[in-house]
Amino acid sequence: MVAPPHRPAMPVQTPFHPRTSALCSSLFWKEWAGYHAVRSYDTCHEREYHAIRHAAGLIDVTPLYKYDVTGPDAAALLSRVMVRNIARLKTRQVTYCCWCDDAGKVMDDGTVWKLGKHRYRVTAAEPTYSWLLESARGLDVRVEDITDRLAALALQGPRARDIVVAAIEPEGRSLAELKFFRLARGTVRGPRGAHPVIVTRTGYTGDLGYELWVDREHALDLWDAVFEAGRPHGIWPAGIDALDVTRVEAGFIMNGVDYFSAHHCLLETRKSTPYELGLGWTVDLERAPFIGQAALKRERARGSSWALAGVVYDWDAYEELHARFGLPPQVPSGACRTGVPIYGTLGAARRQIGYATTTAWSPLLKQYLGLATLEARHASVGARVDVEVTVEYRRHRIPATIVETPFYNPARKRA
Repeated sequence: MVAPPHRPAMPVQTPFHPRTSALCSSLFWKEWAGYHAVRSYDTCHEREYHAIRHAAGLIDVTPLYKYDVTGPDAAALLSRVMVRNIARLKTRQVTYCCWCDDAGKVMDDGTVWKLGKHRYRVTAAEPTYSWLLESARGLDVRVEDITDRLAALALQGPRARDIVVAAIEPEGRSLAELKFFRLARGTVRGPRGAHPVIVTRTGYTGDLGYELWVDREHALDLWDAVFEAGRPHGIWPAGIDALDVTRVEAGFIMNGVDYFSAHHCLLETRKSTPYELGLGWTVDLERAPFIGQAALKRERARGSSWALAGVVYDWDAYEELHARFGLPPQVPSGACRTGVPIYGTLGAARRQIGYATTTAWSPLLKQYLGLATLEARHASVGARVDVEVTVEYRRHRIPATIVETPFYNPARKRA
């Protein structure tokens, strides 16, 4: 086992910082997993959002945690930890999944890649090294934290394919043929030479997209090559605020916002299972034992108490509520991560049945959307609920409709 590198107490710069800092005219930053991350390059993220949806946005996603898992028992370890049977992955295939504690409560979600025989890579939202190490006891496997050695860019949007084809020389077949949730190897060229790059057909925007992974010392050559190739296609750097709106439109949950990692929760009621988070499709129960399997089998048999749902606010009611105060309808410019109570009817009574975890105005769909955790019996698509809205320091309720997610799902995402 290889110990993870020491992390300083204060946020540090990503390898792309010389480029992102020069472009960040807003000076609007946040801390993400120990790194400085741009929230928006302009004072408002709208141009970045529209680049993702109509051209291409380039996002520094280096802060994601990354682990290489190698050795004869690598597949056995990951199959023991993940709710998916990782042993079934084919070389150069990527899968999305989550991992649970013994009680079947989600600890984190991320991706697993199969790089080759006995060679895998895990990406995660938060530190996972100790959990992998603890779960590897008795197995012939090596776990290495490569988070700080690997830089990563997300290239997302309808012109992403044209840009990645122009910027990266493929190893073998054209990158234009790279399928959804597959990976390929290639080379990027710059003033400092030619450097190996891994391209994955993945992303967090729900659009056509790629993520590009390179050793940190070659990060600037990768940025420059992608940006130059993207100029004819309208490429633009995008920050976390634009990413947040697109991931809500895509119906993607976020650790620490739409759910909480089980090993951080002080209250049992804050913990969630894959079924309660809409991730039941990732769970492969009928196989060799894995962590949380017994608890998840019991839940599947009895049914889940909670469910993830999409919520669309009734805009006429929202507008009318503001009009009572002589105001135009006001929505936050970005995604709002403040929990909002949701109410439903039980018998003759109207009571709280859940809460919206993230809400956002969708510039593309022209709707006010929310991701919500609801009592499962109230989460039927088409059901009408009431959402709490605060106007002029007073709390009100307006109607909303439960809908399927994703809210936005273009065909090009998988094409």
